[in-house]
Amino acid sequence: MRVIMAEYDSMNDFELVNLIKSGNKHAFAEIYERYFDVLYLHAYHRLRDKDEAKDLVQELFSYLWSHRESLHLTSNFSNYLYTSVRNRVLNILAHKYVEDKFLSSLHHAESNVEAITDHLARERQLAMIIEKEIQSLPPRMRHVFELSRKANLSYKEIAARLELSEQSVRSHVKGALRLLRTRLGLWIYLSVIISTTPVTASGADMRLPSYMNITNLSLHPFPFLFFFI
Repeated sequence: MRVIMAEYDSMNDFELVNLIKSGNKHAFAEIYERYFDVLYLHAYHRLRDKDEAKDLVQELFSYLWSHRESLHLTSNFSNYLYTSVRNRVLNILAHKYVEDKFLSSLHHAESNVEAITDHLARERQLAMIIEKEIQSLPPRMRHVFELSRKANLSYKEIAARLELSEQSVRSHVKGALRLLRTRLGLWIYLSVIISTTPVTASGADMRLPSYMNITNLSLHPFPFLFFFI
């Protein structure tokens, strides 16, 4: 066996490749022994993973044997092998990059979902607290307040609907705001500069914009604050 291998050891790459193409296993073993270590080091230098580099080179030789009949060299065989290793390394690195980007985006999406879920839970809890306090207002005061803040009606429209004076409507809204500020606590009071006077222009009532309507709670990170503006 040693005599046989010594015979192949003296052959150049071109001669060995021609024998490999005809199915000569001894020639293939010689090429394997001749290049495996240097190709492994070449792959490891790029991948920094011993098992991955070893698998890459073994798969390359497996490919060479299974496709031996179609081997066609346009340059020396060592260049062919190094180029094959380089291309396989680049494919692995590209795959890792895509995989890392995907995992990163997935993690980011999961974090966003958790943050959004937590935010919505807190928002719903705050909305429930505020709604509970609104429902505890005196009936007429609550009705006027809801027409102002929920239905977004002007004082004039509320007065006409309930057959009240505009001053009476204004007093009900101010009273509701005072009670809610007291019941909901200092943490809301410190969050905004609270005004108990409805938005007006030249003394005329103006409708609140839609983003300040309490039916649109999810449109602002602190939607409950708009009750008090």
